[in-house]
Amino acid sequence: MNLIRRGNSPLSTLRGGPMDDQFGRMVESMFQDFLAPLAQGGRWTDDGLAMPRLDLSETEKTFEVQAELPGVKKDDVKVSIDGQRVTIEGECQQANEQREGEQVVYSERSTRRYQRSFTLPSEVDDAGAEARLENGILMLTLPKKQGGAAKRLTIQ
Repeated sequence: MNLIRRGNSPLSTLRGGPMDDQFGRMVESMFQDFLAPLAQGGRWTDDGLAMPRLDLSETEKTFEVQAELPGVKKDDVKVSIDGQRVTIEGECQQANEQREGEQVVYSERSTRRYQRSFTLPSEVDDAGAEARLENGILMLTLPKKQGGAAKRLTIQ
């Protein structure tokens, strides 16, 4: 019986077996993360989870985000904001079925899940955030949190 190792990085074959140190794992992980968009087109992860493409622009008072979520209904989209971190999640389920009499001639189902998280340069005022979904494009308006004026401390 032959054993074939699958799913490993090509870099792991270059490292020696007994040298399983933290630095080596960090370098390997860095190269895998760097090369992953080229290997998978930048859209799909190994578990079938898609990363929606997005555009991000900044104005004086807001961040404007547009994310592609084709086929996703507005009830199936979830956006969460935690300080500077924004997470977009969505799921699209489709079923195609053709019947001829009482026999099913053709049936196909598909489910796509989207998820993307990113960190903005400043905190978001989540109370004033707005989201709308039109033609498969999620548009977010995220107002920047207005920081209080700098407080000057009295030296005692």
